[in-house]
Amino acid sequence: MSGEATRIAIGGAGGAPSNNFIRSLREAPHAYYLVGFCASPTDLLLADVDERSTMPLANDPGYRDALLRLLDRTKPALLHVQNDHEVAAVSRIRDDIESLGVKLFMPSRYAVETCLDKYRSYVDWQRSGVRVPRTILLNDSDDLATAFRTLGPKLWIRATSGAGGAGSLPTESFEFARLWVERSRGWGSFTASQCLTSASTTWLSLWYHGEFVVAQGRRRWSWNFGNRTLSGVTGITGVGETFSNAEVDRLAEQAVRAIDPSPHGIFGVDMTYGDDGLPYVTEINIARFFTTHYFFTKAGLNMPDIYCRLGIFGEEPTLAKRLNPLPDGLVWVRGMDVEPVLTTVKEIERLSAGSQTPG
Repeated sequence: MSGEATRIAIGGAGGAPSNNFIRSLREAPHAYYLVGFCASPTDLLLADVDERSTMPLANDPGYRDALLRLLDRTKPALLHVQNDHEVAAVSRIRDDIESLGVKLFMPSRYAVETCLDKYRSYVDWQRSGVRVPRTILLNDSDDLATAFRTLGPKLWIRATSGAGGAGSLPTESFEFARLWVERSRGWGSFTASQCLTSASTTWLSLWYHGEFVVAQGRRRWSWNFGNRTLSGVTGITGVGETFSNAEVDRLAEQAVRAIDPSPHGIFGVDMTYGDDGLPYVTEINIARFFTTHYFFTKAGLNMPDIYCRLGIFGEEPTLAKRLNPLPDGLVWVRGMDVEPVLTTVKEIERLSAGSQTPG
C-alpha cells in the first residue's frame, strides 16, 4: 500500500457491527478514508467516518440506484457491508458495482444465497456429511408434529433467515410451537431442529480464491440481555473468549468447503455443542464479520485490515500462525454504554476467588 489513504465505503455505518469494522481500520497501520452510509441519519452520527450519506433500506426499490450513485461519486476502492440484508442486495448487483471500478471481496453468489438461508445450507451440509443437528422445514403443522415425534422431546424452532436469533424458540410444547410459527406467519420459512446445549463457538475465517488465509475461534460465555428473550439468544455477545480446538477447526473447514469448494471472502461458522460433547454446525455468517470482531483487533489480529489489504491489493498478511493465531484464554467483556474490556480467564478467576487487583 502507498502512503495515500485508501477509500473504503461501509454500509450500516453507526450500527455496532460496522462501527467495530471502522474502529479496526482506524487502528490499522495504514491510512483509510472511510465513506459511511446508512438508512438512519441518527445512527450515522455514531460512526467515525470521513463522509456520511443516508441510503434507502436494502430491500427498498431505490437502494440499487442510490448505492451506485454514491459509489460513482465517492469512488471507493472497496465496498463492505455488515448486515445480512445488505449482503444479499450487494451480492445481487455485484456486476453493476464492479463496473464502476469498486472492488468486492465477497463469496460467490451461490455461497451468499445458500448461507443466508439456514435450511438451504443445512441441506448442503447434510448431503456432504457435515455434522449438523437434524432439521425439518416446517411447511405446515403436520411437519411440526413429525418434528416432535422424530427429533423431540424438545425442539429448537427458528426462522430460516435473519440474524440475532430470529424466530428462535426452544420448546417441548407442540401447541406453543404451532402458535409461535403461525404468529410469525412462518410456515415454509421456519425450521425445527434437535435442541442442543447452550454452549457455542464461532470460527471466523478469511479465504482468497480458494486458499485459506486466517481463522480464529471464539467461544461465547453469555448473550447480553438473554434473559429478555424466550430463547435466551439475542445475537449480542456479552462475554467471549479466544478458543482453539482441532475438531472445531476440522468441522468448520468442512462446512465452508461443502458450500463452496473455492471459498473467497469472509465465512463465519457458528457451532453449538450437543449432549455428546461434539460441535454441530448451525449456520455460516457469510460475507461479513461477526459484531464483536473488534475483540480480535484489540488482541492483536486486525482481520478487517487484512481483509481490505487482501481484497484491494492482493496483499497476503504476515502472520507467524494463520490458524488460531491468538492465544487461548483472552476474554472480551461488553455492556451497554461502556467501553469493552479485554482481559483474561486467569484474571476473571482471580476476581471470582475474591482476590483484589489494583485499580
